[in-house]
Amino acid sequence: MTIRNYQDLIAWQKAMDLAVAVYAASQALPVEERFGLTTQMRRAAVSIAANIAEGQGRATDGEFGNQLSVAHGSTRELETHVMLSERLQMLPAEKTQPLLDMCSEVGRLVTGLAKSLKR
Repeated sequence: MTIRNYQDLIAWQKAMDLAVAVYAASQALPVEERFGLTTQMRRAAVSIAANIAEGQGRATDGEFGNQLSVAHGSTRELETHVMLSERLQMLPAEKTQPLLDMCSEVGRLVTGLAKSLKR
């Protein structure tokens, strides 16, 4: 698979949108979570897009696939943080559901991209 620039990947574009949304939503978390859940959510969100970009910059499709696997794992990690923030009543469902929807979309895109590398 030949891709000239990771920025052309819809998976990366949507992951960037997700990271921006997570930063915005996590501002509503309690101040005492600044070094806890807030940081974990943001790091996981950034990791998704960063690993897609890093993978595209690697020498082989196999290395790209490994980075996509990491990105997919970070997506699931972020989903867990978002669900926990709702269960702990730190974020309302009106803020968490759009994030979870975005996580699902990014997860599907990353999975599809990984499958296309194997063809």
